[in-house]
Amino acid sequence: MSNTTTVGALDTLPRLLARNAKDYAEKTAYREKEYGIWQSWTWAETAEEINSLAMGLMALGVKPGDHIAIVGRNRPYFYWAMVAAQSASAVPVPLYKDAVAEEMAYVLDHCSARYVIAEDQEQVDKIIDVMDDLETLDGIIFLDPSGMRKYDKSKLFGYRELQRKGLDQKAALQIELDKRLSEQGPETTCVMLYTSGTTGRPKGVVLSNRNIIETAKGTCEFDNLAADDSVLAYLPMAWVGDFIFSIGQAYWSGFCVGCPESQETMQTDLNEIGPTYFFAPPRYFEGLLTSVQIRMEDASRFKQWMFKIFMDNAKDVGPKLLDGKPVGLVARLKYQLGKILITGPLKNTLGLSRVRVGYTAGEAIGPELFDFYRSLGINLKQLYGQTEASVFITQQRDGEVRADTVGTPSPGVELRIDDSGEVFYRSAGSFERYYKNPESTKDTKDPEGWVATGDAGFIEKDSGHLRIIDRAKDVGKLKDGSMFAPKFVENKLKFYANVLESVVFGNDRDMCVAFINIDLTAVGNWAERNNIAYSSYQELAAHPKVYEMIQANVEEVNTSVAQDEMLSGCQIHRFLILHKELDADDGELTRTQKVRRNIIADKYDDLLNALYDGSNTVFTETEVTYEDGRKGSISATLEIRDVATFERKKVAA
Repeated sequence: MSNTTTVGALDTLPRLLARNAKDYAEKTAYREKEYGIWQSWTWAETAEEINSLAMGLMALGVKPGDHIAIVGRNRPYFYWAMVAAQSASAVPVPLYKDAVAEEMAYVLDHCSARYVIAEDQEQVDKIIDVMDDLETLDGIIFLDPSGMRKYDKSKLFGYRELQRKGLDQKAALQIELDKRLSEQGPETTCVMLYTSGTTGRPKGVVLSNRNIIETAKGTCEFDNLAADDSVLAYLPMAWVGDFIFSIGQAYWSGFCVGCPESQETMQTDLNEIGPTYFFAPPRYFEGLLTSVQIRMEDASRFKQWMFKIFMDNAKDVGPKLLDGKPVGLVARLKYQLGKILITGPLKNTLGLSRVRVGYTAGEAIGPELFDFYRSLGINLKQLYGQTEASVFITQQRDGEVRADTVGTPSPGVELRIDDSGEVFYRSAGSFERYYKNPESTKDTKDPEGWVATGDAGFIEKDSGHLRIIDRAKDVGKLKDGSMFAPKFVENKLKFYANVLESVVFGNDRDMCVAFINIDLTAVGNWAERNNIAYSSYQELAAHPKVYEMIQANVEEVNTSVAQDEMLSGCQIHRFLILHKELDADDGELTRTQKVRRNIIADKYDDLLNALYDGSNTVFTETEVTYEDGRKGSISATLEIRDVATFERKKVAA
């Protein structure tokens, strides 16, 4: 398949920056809240910040092809750093800010990073801890100097000092910078992003300017994203989604990127920014719904009654209005009244009042959760993608939004399903290669450009919509031959406010069983209202009344699963509530909060065996990692419960 050609000379991000600095010179490009005050930078100011940093990097000795790692929270300075590195013909490699030193060391060593641009003392300390083992690392560039007055500065450089150094040598450096910029093109590497490492070591995904810009162009046109739109950048910068939304699409369309003051103030800052374009993973929407459910449980009976009356109507009317379908006069008037009394204030509280286009992806979202937000009048849609695709593989068009599919191919994307049911795609956004890993590149991307997603699914004949069943490696069969797709059940469980995470097992087994993590906020609130005392997560998770509540949730899910012809065999027969929350620091989740199913199965094999051998209780001891990196262990005797299952719907011939 021939690659699509980028439009005009806008074939690198630095050239898009130059266009924006000219055409949108006085328009706000970035906002950041610091010390409670919003600060703004125009596109012209952004270009100056990036230009001075690019020259500073060159003054430091950065050469074309060098890798520069970037770690910190979402701040304009780090988005500028990525484009400054590109301008100097280096390759930006963003890292997860909550990664421990050993995780960072692997990436820094693998990509042979020459410099790290770090936010503050915390990040600098992590890198210093592993610096002696990194032969290629020449230094650390820090943004916030607090706490580092007595540090050895021989390999530490201030971000702003570097910018000043670049400006001081501008006469000589600008000529070299212009030369490097002129030599770049669509095939030049734009960024290297590491996969989440669900099944093993993260892989470095090399994405070119063509990959990012063609994807940004097509998807901006798909949803009519323009310079008047705005986003809130709060997701990890090391994740491909943040890169395409906060840099790729922002540079193509010229819209404004807002950065929250901190992760803790994100929701408040979201309310103040009021973005028109918003992305969040299902876990975020689950958390928001949990907070709504908690507030309603604490509300008066009259308010609960009003909420139920108007939300029942909204669930029917809201999605129809979004899709342009006819709605009766009485239902429409009732919806408008509910908008004044319930849904409007609720949208405003959630910070989603101005959202024109909203997306969720990363994990399948439960239909009940999806329908809740669309009932509020929020144009929430699903997309399907991965790092290797520059995010976008499929999207849902306005008027064709459904909870059970992930839409049709994104602009310029081709899809096919192989004989095993695995989804393949090819597009201009398809990655160039895995860094230093030709074997994995060959296994994933064939000579014709088709990329294996690792997901199982099928394309509906009538609509052309793609339905994802689960990860191909996770889809299997129960011993009776019926299909096993754990994510389908797990997402239904996570719709309940009480359930934070669930892991379902059953492949090659007689029945399905589950590990459950309770949501401490939701269940803790419930415990307070019911005068149930507890001193820890472990104690609350083991409480008999909590087990009764979770059992009721599981049985409701079984009722729903029993109605699905294809997956009715996935009903849960037995479950237990884990004595600790699954944690990325313990290797149980990825940094993007995806379940590492095989690792969990191995780590908790004693619990899994007890679920299948008929035991009513099981004693276990588990190693945990504390916030300061120390290791410890916790032990507990866990209850195991049987739950009711229901008659399975027969598959039609």
